[in-house]
Amino acid sequence: MQAAAPELRDIAPPLDVFPYPTWMVVVAAMVVALVLGALIYAIVRKIRNRPPPLPPSPQSVALRELRILQQRVKQTAPYDFSFAVSDVLRHYVSAAYQIQATEQTSPEFLAAIAHSVKFAEAERSLLAEFLERCDLIKFAHIDADSSDSERLIDSAFRFVEGGRG
Repeated sequence: MQAAAPELRDIAPPLDVFPYPTWMVVVAAMVVALVLGALIYAIVRKIRNRPPPLPPSPQSVALRELRILQQRVKQTAPYDFSFAVSDVLRHYVSAAYQIQATEQTSPEFLAAIAHSVKFAEAERSLLAEFLERCDLIKFAHIDADSSDSERLIDSAFRFVEGGRG
């Protein structure tokens, strides 16, 4: 008699063996969490400590307001227009040169800048001409039209832009 052939058994399925010990996985997860936390903290801190944007310069504010007025030269009465353009220019001078131009009459203002080194002679004469024209329209109530308003706005632009043009 023949001996019975040994029975062949199936190969056992592969075992899932995680290559890293549990303590190493926990430490790695904690390191990743710490790095992410530090990154988020740094981003939030940078956003909170960002300096506020700089305010616009007096020149840019005045030019913006003058452009708005320039669009309304034809629609605005010269009397009202002279007040508006004078107000813009006086606020510009107050902010840019630290002179209380909004609280002074034209003669007081011109006397205050007469010997100031902050103003060139051309700027002083441009301001004097501008203020005289404004005062004639505002207080003497001369007959003015939109061409007078255009001259006022042109003078204001020239002064704010530094006398160029």
